[in-house]
Amino acid sequence: MEKLLLRNIGIPDSHMLATYESRGGYRSWRKVVETMKPEQLIDEVKASGLRGRGGAGFPTGMKWSFVPKDNPKPKYLVCNADESEPGTFKDRLLIEQDPHALIEGTLIAAYAIQSHAAFIYIRGELAFGANRLHRAVDEAYRAGFVGKNIFGSGYDLELIVHRGAGAYICGEETALLSSLEGGRGWPKVKPPFPATHGLFGCPTVVNNVETLAVLPWIIERGPAAYAAMGTEKSKGTKLFSVSGHIARPGVYELEMGYPFKKFLEEDCGGVPGGKKLKGVIPGGGSMPILRPEEIEKVNLDYESVQAAGSLLGSGGVIVMDETTCMVQAAWNIARFYAHESCGQCSPCREGCHWMEKIFHGIEHGKGEKADLDLILNISGNIMGNTICPFGDAAAMPAAAFIKKYRDEFEAHIAEKRCTVRH
Repeated sequence: MEKLLLRNIGIPDSHMLATYESRGGYRSWRKVVETMKPEQLIDEVKASGLRGRGGAGFPTGMKWSFVPKDNPKPKYLVCNADESEPGTFKDRLLIEQDPHALIEGTLIAAYAIQSHAAFIYIRGELAFGANRLHRAVDEAYRAGFVGKNIFGSGYDLELIVHRGAGAYICGEETALLSSLEGGRGWPKVKPPFPATHGLFGCPTVVNNVETLAVLPWIIERGPAAYAAMGTEKSKGTKLFSVSGHIARPGVYELEMGYPFKKFLEEDCGGVPGGKKLKGVIPGGGSMPILRPEEIEKVNLDYESVQAAGSLLGSGGVIVMDETTCMVQAAWNIARFYAHESCGQCSPCREGCHWMEKIFHGIEHGKGEKADLDLILNISGNIMGNTICPFGDAAAMPAAAFIKKYRDEFEAHIAEKRCTVRH
């Protein structure tokens, strides 16, 4: 399969402007500025079928079209590079090794909504990636791809790299915007949506790194070429971060609709050491785990994974073999979400810590059988009752671990110790 997003990865000096230009870099940007109207660009992205790769999978061109054209306020394009989802490191790879693809995509998206100021909000811990981005942005300015009167068109665009402070919640778009404004990273109630009331109260589009980085390819090759890949509803390719008990971990680019089992066993080399697969999380730590028998006929696209009882999310594939204690795994994930809750909503603020304490008790031999139904009850009361999807992200995996591996939890409680690791 032709690589779209990973086409420059592994090339010597792939992060340098000279290398990127030698491989066709910024040709799409020039084409957009010199030959395309914003409405035409939006239509092309709509026709490509590109969906947001941050987790929600919302159609990208449609998201852009929600920005009002007659609003006199400034318009902003924000790249969400606050990649903090457990098990996900695809955006980090692009930022560190192909920053100009991200920059070019960001410029294209900004032009589509006629923004004159764009921001790349990068996770605070990604210090190396932030330095790479800063240098790449400087190169783009010096080359005239960013700044005043780009390509003599009269179009001006400033690009700012902003480092976050390491809060998972700032991956949620409204919390990110609150942080970018200088406030606490608290999500906001929708509506109104960022497309009309975003950064500084102005029309704003927030797109993920992977979403933006593929735009130069779509513009160069045409929307039909992108739409020809994938499935009817999940077009193009997607990056998957693979970690855990797997022979060949790493970042893979696959055409949407690729068989999940084939991917794990053939492309990733399967579970090493002759051990058996016990479970796999398909879309990052916030998604429900799937048992081996559940992935038999699952394909890697939004609809197929959802039909199996989970979500594709950010594509963070976490593989667990038979030596994994699911009680410990559930507690570890619950502990993460309890720590990262922003505390704004009562169900999440209280429920996340409550679930973590119960999992902690079970893991350390102090659990009771009634605890399992209590966690299911707590998770059910969190789901759908918070301002942002963080509550669901904490509740879904907690409930899934218990439902899928209840016998192991009950054995752990009865024996007051781990029955897997002995």
